[in-house]
Amino acid sequence: MKDSLVLLSRILAHPDSRCWFLAWNPAGTLLASCGGDRSVRIWGREGDSWICKSVLCEGHQRTVRKVAWSPCGNYLASASFDATTCIWKKKNADFECVTTLEGHENEVKSVAWAPSGNLLATCSRDKSVWVWEVDEEDEYECVSVLNSHTQDVKHVVWHPSQELLASASYDDTVKLYREEEDDWVCCATLEGHESTVWSLAFDPSGQRLASCSDDRTVRIWHQYLPGNEQGVACSGSDPSWKCICTLSGFHSRTIYDVAWCQLTGALATACGDDAIRVFEEDPGSDLQQPTFSVTAHVPQAHSQDVNCVAWNPKERGLLASCSDDGELAFWKYQPSEGL
Repeated sequence: MKDSLVLLSRILAHPDSRCWFLAWNPAGTLLASCGGDRSVRIWGREGDSWICKSVLCEGHQRTVRKVAWSPCGNYLASASFDATTCIWKKKNADFECVTTLEGHENEVKSVAWAPSGNLLATCSRDKSVWVWEVDEEDEYECVSVLNSHTQDVKHVVWHPSQELLASASYDDTVKLYREEEDDWVCCATLEGHESTVWSLAFDPSGQRLASCSDDRTVRIWHQYLPGNEQGVACSGSDPSWKCICTLSGFHSRTIYDVAWCQLTGALATACGDDAIRVFEEDPGSDLQQPTFSVTAHVPQAHSQDVNCVAWNPKERGLLASCSDDGELAFWKYQPSEGL
């Protein structure tokens, strides 16, 4: 099983600091990393190697916690503990910081673009989620401040095809938001985790959402339309979300990240036990009560906590990971039975 996830290369990406997060551009040709050294680094492939193409170090004064590419691939957003979010514009091989978004009271923990590219979401230790509108002249305006969580908000992610936003928090819950009459509202609260929810990932269809937690479990939530007897709608015509599967007993420490491959449906996790695991839904599994099996497990993928796993959006089975050890690793996933 271990051989189904093969190490391709390993790079010291952020020397003397943690590497916190990774994000592939939509074309799958560039990978952005960020870290405790206050920098964002852009990696590109040359032959069989990945090399650093750019170092963006003029934008932030503290740790850069998350990075996210715009759907068009021409912009990169970086969220920092300095309470700001920088927007970098790609110009040929260079990147220029064109806007700095301010307003959060303290650390910005995550940033994400909506699939349309017209909206951006940020979240913070100040317990809030902000929705920003992007106009045709690249101006950013905060159109909503959501205070639904009672603790630090760790992560935000958009539905792959709808303007539906999800957030994960230190308050052990997941919240879902949508626009209603020119404002944004919380339309669902997903409860079940027993400790901090660190990360979220939608499956390719957007009908399922995976959440991972300090409670060492991954939960799979399924969307049910109003009137479906399998679920009870949260309000009016809103869909409801129900936990249909809990992956427990596989991880020995906090699960910091979860990533759902848009090409294969494989689910990867990054864990505080230094390991990477990949899960796949069992063939013939009940759609309402699915079961998942571990198809890859690398116990010492890194020498310290694994903070992030990211599937390449175009190259089947290419996975990147990063860690507190400052390293970035590239893996090839190929289960024995074939994808």
